Amino acid sequence: MRPQVLAHRGASHDHAEHTLGAYIAALDDGAQGLECDVRLTADGHLVCVHDRDLRRTAATRGTVSTMDLADLSELDFATWKHPWAELDDERPDVDEEHGKVLTLRKLFEVAADYDRRVELAVETKHPTRYGGLVEQRVVELLSDFGWTGPDSPARVMSFSWQALRRVRRRAPDVRVVQLVDQMGAWPLVRRGVGRDWILGPGVQELREHPRTARRIADSGHEIHVWTVNTRADLKLCLELGVSAVISDRPAYVLELLDDLGVH
Repeated sequence: MRPQVLAHRGASHDHAEHTLGAYIAALDDGAQGLECDVRLTADGHLVCVHDRDLRRTAATRGTVSTMDLADLSELDFATWKHPWAELDDERPDVDEEHGKVLTLRKLFEVAADYDRRVELAVETKHPTRYGGLVEQRVVELLSDFGWTGPDSPARVMSFSWQALRRVRRRAPDVRVVQLVDQMGAWPLVRRGVGRDWILGPGVQELREHPRTARRIADSGHEIHVWTVNTRADLKLCLELGVSAVISDRPAYVLELLDDLGVH
């Protein structure tokens, strides 16, 4: 079975993560889906940002949850990835919007307007000062796009099973993914997992704990794995029957699947 390939924070190996430029590049590379992390701003907007503070990606001490969208929109979220790019005379012109903070609404609009179906995997980050309000806002946005039914292109992911239960209470048909980053906690985690929930283990954990990886593969749950960037990791996912892989390098993974003859 050929797994679906989703772009982890966009085509983030080559482009600044979570920027519009990274996501457009991923779609142009053939990625079947887009993965993003979301946080809530002080004025209630969902933005695609991984870290709670902005030191790594925007070179400021600010915290996402204490800033308004207008303030975040003034920041540069792209230069950190290629700090010397402006010195390259042969660098193509870049749309300034492609390096600004990206709202989840804008990402949904890009996916909805693309000329083929685009899957979306939205991870809500916890702990956060806004608690369950994050999931409430995500479900409201899904509803705005008509994406709360069983045929929705979007799914919600979290390491918090309580967060996923909040999503399911508000939108029972939306697919949810229980992320797993510690295999040792799997016996405890599985108690809170619904029968139809998708499991999302990290590939490093699968490599280091093959017995638990096999138990997860045999659990009857669909499996989506992050972050798959090498041939060896992709082959492991294929051996386990994984149905989706999330990669920083979607174009490379798609090429590997073709090279391996997986159709």
